[in-house]
Amino acid sequence: MGKDCKKRCVAPTSICKKQFMAMTGLLLCGFLLAHLSGNCLIYVSADAFNRYGHMLVTNPLILPAEMGLVALFLAHICMAIKLTVENKNARPQNYYLKSKTGRGATFASSTMPYTGMIILIFLVLYLITVKYGPYYVTQVDGKEMRDLYRLLAENFSNPLHVAGYIFCVSALGIHVSHGFWSAFQSFGINHPRCNCLLKCLSKIFGLLMALGYSALPLFLYLKGGKL
Repeated sequence: MGKDCKKRCVAPTSICKKQFMAMTGLLLCGFLLAHLSGNCLIYVSADAFNRYGHMLVTNPLILPAEMGLVALFLAHICMAIKLTVENKNARPQNYYLKSKTGRGATFASSTMPYTGMIILIFLVLYLITVKYGPYYVTQVDGKEMRDLYRLLAENFSNPLHVAGYIFCVSALGIHVSHGFWSAFQSFGINHPRCNCLLKCLSKIFGLLMALGYSALPLFLYLKGGKL
């Protein structure tokens, strides 16, 4: 009786944790899509890209937005670690059998902790090299602003930087290709027809993120830093 009661109490808590992680994951997917859309201005011109960057940093809401984004990342990471540890401690035998049979596992799902770690390291390095990197100044429409285009062009003039960036965003694509679908599973959307559609959309989204973000350094490298 006591064990059954304990199971009934623990299950809803576990579901809530998974739904919380799913919610933060979907919000982060939205950010990735919006960020990629803004980055596409680099294909228009250096001025268009710098104007976009200047608009973001001069927006009075940028500080609370950045704080909210950091909180979102930390919440997602912490909950992912917590759930991974709890699941391994609760069902060690099931994990062993799953790894033996391979049923229900995909490359993306089985590498989620590793791709997540790669993304975390990538974000830290990206902040160091871009947000807190060298500050170049340019003039656009008579306004003085940071020359982000020049900074990125310099960074991606090095083929090793390009290769490292593509490796990291490929890990990002793999991560979200499973996470996007898994988030809907956590909210109870689990029907054969829906699953098939969501799995396809998830793979397409992951591929879009990987290719979309990879195209940026390749474009700047092939352009040779020219405006």
